[in-house]
Amino acid sequence: MGHSEAASVRHSPSTWQQPFPAPASAERSALTRKVADRVGNQGSGRILVGIDGFTAAGKTSFGHELAARIADSGRPVLRATLDDFKNPWKDRHLYDRESGEGYYRNAYDYASAKRLLLDPARSPEAASCALCSIDPLTQETHAADTTPLAPDSVLIVDGVFAFRPEIDAYWDVRIWMDVNAELSVRRGAERDQDWAGPDAEAIHRDRYLVAERLYLDEVDPLPRMDVIVDNTDFARPRLIKG
Repeated sequence: MGHSEAASVRHSPSTWQQPFPAPASAERSALTRKVADRVGNQGSGRILVGIDGFTAAGKTSFGHELAARIADSGRPVLRATLDDFKNPWKDRHLYDRESGEGYYRNAYDYASAKRLLLDPARSPEAASCALCSIDPLTQETHAADTTPLAPDSVLIVDGVFAFRPEIDAYWDVRIWMDVNAELSVRRGAERDQDWAGPDAEAIHRDRYLVAERLYLDEVDPLPRMDVIVDNTDFARPRLIKG
């Protein structure tokens, strides 16, 4: 990528942080390096990368790994997640966000994601963007907390429904983390035990999975992917495409 010194990775100020992934296996490191090269080959200007996949497919972890690899090559990286651009809880009485279809249609605030994050990142003249609109846990707004954008910044955004029509046109590189539905439900329920308790599996099966299937039916994002990673086994992910 033409740089030698490592650059920084800037993260969202949100308290909703997935843990950083454990040190990667040799196979995983090799795959991440390949994908990082693919991103870098997009050129020297700003690059926007979207990472999607079922809930608990490993999107955030892969985003962190990819960011570290790209920053090591000298490109400044910004990390964001679409969960930091959801509609506020206080308005949830105004719409259904509990059912699968309600979650798909109403949970995310794409107008804020575009205004605060994606439009500035896409505009060469913009010098900063916000990596978080509303903290999903504290409900505090971070719209005014801006992060500098360099001319060669790489923005890596993970989240479900990243390739919906509202924001699909922004991405230079589209990545899909592939796991089957049952593994998504199992991993998600294990991860969310602490806040969802005994309801965790039902929330994943009846809300998130229903929403995902609606998304796949309506939007059919997979044919547009530049990279598809089979992330069934974290230690041995496989590059299916890209």
